[in-house]
Amino acid sequence: MQRTEVTAIIVAAKLKKCLKWADIAKKIGLSKEWTTAALMGQMTLDKKQATTIGKLLGLPPEAVDALQIVPYKGSLPSAIPTDPLIYRFYELINVYGTSIKALIHEEFGDGIMSAIDFSMDIQRETDPKGDRVKIVLNGKFLPYKTY
Repeated sequence: MQRTEVTAIIVAAKLKKCLKWADIAKKIGLSKEWTTAALMGQMTLDKKQATTIGKLLGLPPEAVDALQIVPYKGSLPSAIPTDPLIYRFYELINVYGTSIKALIHEEFGDGIMSAIDFSMDIQRETDPKGDRVKIVLNGKFLPYKTY
């Protein structure tokens, strides 16, 4: 079973059972952000997590097995995203990417922010002018080594 098929089954079962990603995450004891990434095909679940998700969503055994296979990471269907929400992140990096890079290098030196030793938190902030989306990206700094 292809991982994209598993994702489609998961999304359909989530909708049918009226669950939120946070509800599913609580069942395996992990963040809604990581759990959503895993169930959208970007992370690997261990056997216990996959089995728990399988029971919760009524997944076939092949889908439970697929959740335990290390995925091919990178979920965008094109180099420049066409989905409006995802495109705004692309736009954000196009506009602010060099500033983010300059500020990280000034503060930490020559290196990168890890996407492996990483966490993310997405919250809704109420605002009288319209609700805001607050996203905190927290990655370990990895300096480039000399050799």
